[in-house]
Amino acid sequence: MSTEIIEKLKRAVGPEKVKTDEATLNERRRDWSVTNALADMQGRGAPNPACVVNPKKTEDVVNVVKICNENKALLVPFGLGSGCMKAIHTTPETVLLDMSSMKRVRKIDKKNLIATFEAGIRGADAENAVAKEGMMIGHYPQSIDVSSVGGWVATRASGQFSSAYGSIEDVVMALEVVLPNGEVLETRLTPRAAAGPDLNYLFLGSEGTLGIITTVMFSLRWKAEKREYTAFYAPNMEQGFELQRYIIQSGWTPPVMRQYDTSETKRIFEAHARGDDCLLIMVHEGPKGRVEAEIKECQEIAKDLKCDPAPTEAVAEWLENRNNVHPWETWLEQDIILDTIEMAATWDKIGPIYRNAVASLNKVDGMLNATAHSSHCYRSGINLYFTFAAKASDPLKMEEIYYDCWNRVMEAIIEGGGGISHHHGIGRVRRDYMPAEIGESGVNLLRKLKKILDPNNILNPDILIPHE
Repeated sequence: MSTEIIEKLKRAVGPEKVKTDEATLNERRRDWSVTNALADMQGRGAPNPACVVNPKKTEDVVNVVKICNENKALLVPFGLGSGCMKAIHTTPETVLLDMSSMKRVRKIDKKNLIATFEAGIRGADAENAVAKEGMMIGHYPQSIDVSSVGGWVATRASGQFSSAYGSIEDVVMALEVVLPNGEVLETRLTPRAAAGPDLNYLFLGSEGTLGIITTVMFSLRWKAEKREYTAFYAPNMEQGFELQRYIIQSGWTPPVMRQYDTSETKRIFEAHARGDDCLLIMVHEGPKGRVEAEIKECQEIAKDLKCDPAPTEAVAEWLENRNNVHPWETWLEQDIILDTIEMAATWDKIGPIYRNAVASLNKVDGMLNATAHSSHCYRSGINLYFTFAAKASDPLKMEEIYYDCWNRVMEAIIEGGGGISHHHGIGRVRRDYMPAEIGESGVNLLRKLKKILDPNNILNPDILIPHE
């Protein structure tokens, strides 16, 4: 990239906000994806961007976007880098827009239960800010300590309490977005509207390809009055799925409903494992009367389906340790390639997809672990989180094994009629599976939207949408 563009950026936003030092560039050149970590370890990682810009206000973002658009310079937005789909992978021609300095709490409105945050604020900081007022956003992804609220919107995230509180699209009320030409779009702050298509949905899951999210307004909840736990053993995954289906279709909504297959139960809940049973853990919270009624009914449904009670200590242990994750390098250094793959399907399809995906993964040479658990439940279906870990006999084959595993799971999902992503998004890892997800018509529609909004193709152009 020419130094002229960097100088223009410095004049527009201030030289202190434009970083070109090696340490900053190196720190912001990629996200937390396995393939990026592996490439770094093998000496072929993403090159540094040309510069990193730290906007402090929306006006700064507007100025950066206008300069990049006028000069057709590649612009990649960066939240806190917790994404795992290789959506951030810079080049020497990249201007990286680091949103982490835009982290103010703009307003907390207790009467209307609305909070307004700048998009770069850390999720845990946003949640803590409203907690001081006795409220909650209720969006608790595993990455809450290392992800931004703008990133939640951009990747269409889902939190661990979603079975009652919904996913990110259920709590977003309005957005402020800087479009690729530098215009600022502010969607209307209203509980519902029928004023044409909901423009918020253009940017939910857009992964920084259609605009830069600068402000997010959330609908809040009052903190729950009571919290209790239940847990049940299921003889197999299908029976556990049925237990969850009966519970949620009966109108009960425990915010946490997580079911682990036999292998994951033995690995994660060793002290509470029982034979070859699967384990379902649930958190119940809300008004005291509702929690008590919900627990009673869930226990009756479990009894009818021959699912025995399990120790509730398992739930408490999960809550305590749920966000503790080892860095990828811990395993990669042992020549173990691994990842998680989340998806969703309707109730009639989830069982065959689970069996076929795990069976296919177990055919991979060196497979150490091929398992799954569910973590998000709906009236019409459920999500699964596949986990694989394989030991490579040749370290140089680790990436090949990685994509083989991904392809096996994707094929099982697509052939089984499921959805290829539940909450991690698309990035580069899933990009080429998009035609199977939304059809060629859907892909062409995304391409047209991209060309209309971003005719110079400056915003993160290599992700989400398959190449023509």
